[in-house]
Order: sequence, then structure tokens, then C-alpha cells
Amino acid sequence: MATSREESLRSYRLFEARDPRVLLGLDPEWSWGQRDLLALMADKCGVSGDPAHTDGHDVIDPERTLAALDAFADRLARAADTRSPVLFGTGHPHRLLGFYASLADALSAVGCPVLTPAQGRSVDITTRFGLRTYNLDYVRGVALVREPGAWPPGGETGAHTHSPLPVRTALAALAEAGEPLPGLVVGDHGWACGAGQLGFEAIGLADTDDPALFVGEAEGRVSVVVPLDDAVRSDYYRPLTRYVLNRACLSQ
Repeated sequence: MATSREESLRSYRLFEARDPRVLLGLDPEWSWGQRDLLALMADKCGVSGDPAHTDGHDVIDPERTLAALDAFADRLARAADTRSPVLFGTGHPHRLLGFYASLADALSAVGCPVLTPAQGRSVDITTRFGLRTYNLDYVRGVALVREPGAWPPGGETGAHTHSPLPVRTALAALAEAGEPLPGLVVGDHGWACGAGQLGFEAIGLADTDDPALFVGEAEGRVSVVVPLDDAVRSDYYRPLTRYVLNRACLSQ
């Protein structure tokens, strides 16, 4: 997989220090040291639990991924059965947009409202380059952020972000308008953690260097987290998409 052991361990150190760049909008209730996080990630992802293993590439156990995909699909199936409003969002539009968009299309086809609040609204996000202003946009029902003036609107390019501010903006817009709130939020990074922290049911995908989602799952604020490499080519996720849609009985 693309994620290195060094990247994962660095994230665990930053998480222990409560660095907002890796908390992804989560405010952990428990005290999480590096060894605690390593044990959690070994259990949830299958990475090596040996703290002396400090280099090379991390490994995700495919059996753990499949088990989590089953739970992920089952939650989508319940949303479909109840016609629940669903909000999709991604901080990885270049990689994961197609995966989420296929799920959004399938849920919309069976009558679930796929929410697209606050389209075009500005979101100020602190990055390693300083404060940047982005616009919230939707592609095939999936939220992402893009730089102002990015062309074309609705195109499949967007910015990579860990921030929970986009999901907070979207949820606040729904509340302000008195519109139905999501019964389920589906996404990654700040979309899943930010929604879960606010009390919305959230399911998502996470790599070995994103411990916040797995901590959120352990603490009961994220319902399902699927461990996978989130930095491979977008077409590599198509088998996972088919698997989830078939498991959820949403194949068209």
C-alpha cells in the first residue's frame, strides 16, 4: 500500500498531542497514547502492533476490510429501506469521488434524498500554506471543496482536505433552512469525524494514517470505518463499489 509506516506513526504522535490536523474534527473522550493507538490500529486494520517496527510500508488485512465493508453496506441498506436523507462528502475527491457517487446514485434511485446543502458557500480552512478560502460544491451528489474560480463548477477536480469545517457548514445550512437533517453521513476525514462529533450517524473510509475515524468508532461516534488505502487510482475502488452495492442490494 502507498502509506508508509513512518507516516502512520507520525499521525499517531500528532493525535496523542491533540493536533487538529489529525483529529479531523473529533474531540476524543479518552486519553489515547501512541501505544494505545497502535494497538487500536493493529486490531482494526491489521498493521503491525510492534512499536519497534518504524519503517517500510504499513499493511491492511483484507479480511478486516471485507468485514467492515459488510457492515458499511448493511448500514446503507438500512438507509435505503427507511428512505433516510443521506449526506455524502469527501476530502479525497481525486481518488474516492467515484466510489461515493455510485452509492449516492443508487440510494437516490430507491428514494433516499441525497442532500446538497450550502452549494457554493465559502469555507475558510487553515492549511499548511495558511488560511485558504474554498467553495463547497457537489458532484453527482457528493460534496467536496474547490478553490474559488476553479473550472468547471461540478467538475471532478477538488481539493484534498482533512477539515471538518465543510460538513459543519453543510449541516448548519440545513438547520438554518429548517430542512431535513441527514439520517446518515457517508465520507472520510473531516466529513465522517465532524458529523459524528456533532451526533450524526456517520460511516466512512480511512487509511492507516487516519486514526481519528477508528478512535471515533471505538468511542461510539462513528458507526463503521472501512480500513483501506485511500491514495490509489480511482478505478481500483470499482470492485469495492460493486461489492458494497451487491451486499446492500442496491445494484442497478
